[in-house]
Amino acid sequence: MKNIHVLAAIAGAALLMSSHTVFSQVKVQELRCEHLANPVGLDVLQPRFGWQLAAGGRNVMQTAYELKISANNKVVWNSGKVNSDSSVHVAYQGPALQPDTRYTWQVRVWDNKGKTSGWSAPAYWHTGLLNAGNWKAKWITSGLPADSANGYVPFFRKAFSTSKKIQSAVAYITAHGLYEAQLNGKRIGDAYLTPGWTSYHQHLAYQAYDVTDLLQKGNNAVGVMVGSGWYRGPLAWNKRKNAYGKDAALLFQLNIHYTDGTTETIVSDNSWKAATGGIVSSEIYDGEVFDARRQKAGWSGAGFDDSQWTPVTAETASLNNLSASYNELIKKHETFTPVKVITTPKGDKVLDFGQNLVGWVQVKVKGNAGDTVKIAHVEVLDKKGEPYFENLRSARAEDMYILKGGGTEVFEPHFTFHGFRYIRVKGINGALNPADFTAVALYSDMPLTGQFSCSDSLVNQLQHNIRWGQQGNFLDVPTDCPQRDERLGWTGDAAMFSRTATFNRQVNNFFAKWLKDVAIDQMPNGAVPFVIPNLKALFPDPVGATGWSDAVTIVPWNNYLAYADKRLIAEQYPSMKAWLGYIEKSAKNDLWNTGFQFGDWLSYRAEENDAFNAVSAVTDRYLVAQCFWANSAQIMINAANVLGKADDVAYYTDQLRRIKAAFLKEYVTPNGRLVSSTQTAYVLTLYFDMVPEEMRPRIVQQLVENIQHYHNHLTTGFLGTPFLCHVLSRFGQTEVAYQLLLQKTYPSWLYPVRMGATTIWERWDSMKPDSTFQDPGMTSFNHYAYGAIGDWMYRAMVGLDTYEDAPGYKHIKVQPHPGGGITFAKASLQTYYGPAAAGWKIADGQLLLDVEVPANTTATIYIPGSNAAGIQESGQAISSQKDIQVKGTENGYVVVNVGSGSYHFSGAL
Repeated sequence: MKNIHVLAAIAGAALLMSSHTVFSQVKVQELRCEHLANPVGLDVLQPRFGWQLAAGGRNVMQTAYELKISANNKVVWNSGKVNSDSSVHVAYQGPALQPDTRYTWQVRVWDNKGKTSGWSAPAYWHTGLLNAGNWKAKWITSGLPADSANGYVPFFRKAFSTSKKIQSAVAYITAHGLYEAQLNGKRIGDAYLTPGWTSYHQHLAYQAYDVTDLLQKGNNAVGVMVGSGWYRGPLAWNKRKNAYGKDAALLFQLNIHYTDGTTETIVSDNSWKAATGGIVSSEIYDGEVFDARRQKAGWSGAGFDDSQWTPVTAETASLNNLSASYNELIKKHETFTPVKVITTPKGDKVLDFGQNLVGWVQVKVKGNAGDTVKIAHVEVLDKKGEPYFENLRSARAEDMYILKGGGTEVFEPHFTFHGFRYIRVKGINGALNPADFTAVALYSDMPLTGQFSCSDSLVNQLQHNIRWGQQGNFLDVPTDCPQRDERLGWTGDAAMFSRTATFNRQVNNFFAKWLKDVAIDQMPNGAVPFVIPNLKALFPDPVGATGWSDAVTIVPWNNYLAYADKRLIAEQYPSMKAWLGYIEKSAKNDLWNTGFQFGDWLSYRAEENDAFNAVSAVTDRYLVAQCFWANSAQIMINAANVLGKADDVAYYTDQLRRIKAAFLKEYVTPNGRLVSSTQTAYVLTLYFDMVPEEMRPRIVQQLVENIQHYHNHLTTGFLGTPFLCHVLSRFGQTEVAYQLLLQKTYPSWLYPVRMGATTIWERWDSMKPDSTFQDPGMTSFNHYAYGAIGDWMYRAMVGLDTYEDAPGYKHIKVQPHPGGGITFAKASLQTYYGPAAAGWKIADGQLLLDVEVPANTTATIYIPGSNAAGIQESGQAISSQKDIQVKGTENGYVVVNVGSGSYHFSGAL
């Protein structure tokens, strides 16, 4: 048996040796309110607080905390000392919060070492307007004939003056459309494509900005541009306009607080003026046309002459659909300069940025007035080296800039975005200067939380592609793709990828916002539309479909496992329950075998001259539906337990029993063979425990044989892929899981990597081995669904996971699955408690495993080996260490329980 050593992930051995006895004063850090750092504009009436403990030594646990909340230099609530280890999701319990008010808060804690922290540095949050009655503004529209979908973008402005010393000022803004606002010629905030995309009629977000530093004593002016955006711009493959209304409109309220205690409010009303400017058109799919000759210099400044502008129309309308944004807004992130300048066989000038991304290109250009520069965006070049536009379908994806002349001009669009790696540039004479072009990545500002790497460079590139697929498609809503005339919030993609998403970035607020629209757009009969927000022009009478509509249960539960956000489960529970009711009404005799189903979307299809001489992997759609019904029923049992709903636990437990009994009768022969002999059928049957335990080994064997039949290739589609490797490692077939992960030919995860992909593809062969393409009607090169393998890489390959009894990594599970010739794999995750990490390495016949456990959490670690004899930690026998509790052995692992800290085990096993 090989010697196995378990090393620490962060600290060196000397520090680890001393960590038993070195204790330092516990400190409190990383204060968050509703998971955000110092948020402005929250309308949550009982906001929740979270913090991290920073302390040396091991086994550090919080035993009590005290919160202190202040406003206007007065304490408004003190929790007193609360005996609790809770340091996340701690709810405010004080007096009713006031609107448009800044609250500061501090926390101190007591630990299990008998130490007390000092008070933390103050953090703050600023309340929003809290309810419709606190809005004094009115909706305004331009009334300009050219202001329409595909037409000119209206510009609004208002001049005003202040005569007192300003203490603070907050602007509250939203729009029917997308807005960019300026105050005295300076941009308000750093967010883009605001207010984002929601089910506008019932849920329209507004944003709040601290603009104190932008105001000046005396004359001021505010200016706002409002583009069509998702509100009225052409959407989906039929490019229907005016999905939510015909008029772009603005709602603006600036609350100014003076040092003398008085306040003043500047609001959108009929005193504002409007005009058109340089943005001739700006639509999501087609791009932007900007004519610099028409732009009005200084239009948002105090001294601008707006005498020729048109008075706006003010409207009185209900504001009950307004709520403040609590999700992270879209912002600029990474930038890229071209890695290659290409002249195509047809003579076109093309720039390669080296990364398929979502955003736009900033360009610097000189020329004469009226010169036009056109930038067209594509993801790939065809086999001849020409830009490939066909997969964009009807999306033009082109930005056009008309110069005013007179020097260097800098352009970037405002109310559009593109999915691209390459741009074709027209209108610039001579050679292109790469320094004049910068690609800017746009995505929701979700904190980066997960890191993964291993010894295989192709797998590392796969992880890179997974992350970039997520970033580009998490643009306020979880879209399917960012480039063609679609870009919709497909529920199936989000459901299957959601657990992977929780590792790469902090998506708690992102999904919470989207799930609110899932519940809003849910049909009265419980059916969940295929896309959220739902476009009624596409799906006027939605039906439910397994895997897609199951997002209503899967996403909240995966979020709960990652973040332990019980409030989200409570808020979504009625929607989850309504979906189960829809299935129950659709089913007959406990079988869901009626109605439309997508099935295992885009699974492997055999073609002529197929290398496997195999049949297509088509799984019975109703078998798939029955499995996912069982999964949603199990989630309902889990959620009901979390919320203390005993009657529902009993109800869904009985329902789950009947679902599985019906599955066994309908889809499994008496000898234990499934009616669908596909990888997805086997995987779903095993993952969701659809058959009795004694029948599972045979189905596992059938799965392995099927994989071997396809020469160690996967054949799963959207609904089978996320669970494939999990099933294999769970049932002792880890090496087969590695064979699939490391497979380099089609169909596999690494085939696109070998073909040069920098994001996840929609199809296993979006680009074929001969560099031709799949059906251009549905071939995206940035489609994150198949990136769900990341979840197995993090939670099984490396083994960094959380237990359901204390989710959100309060009780961490580390159970690595080495294999496949990989010599090391490691992962770290920024949890709400702090960084958790695990990693293993094979060297000189030894296996090294690194583990870090954040303060105020515990971990159960599975060390590969047959017994605990001879295992040491930092040179000492684990049996002699009070910090480590040996639980025994389990399926080839030695199991130990530990508290916080870094650990270094070693021993011959």
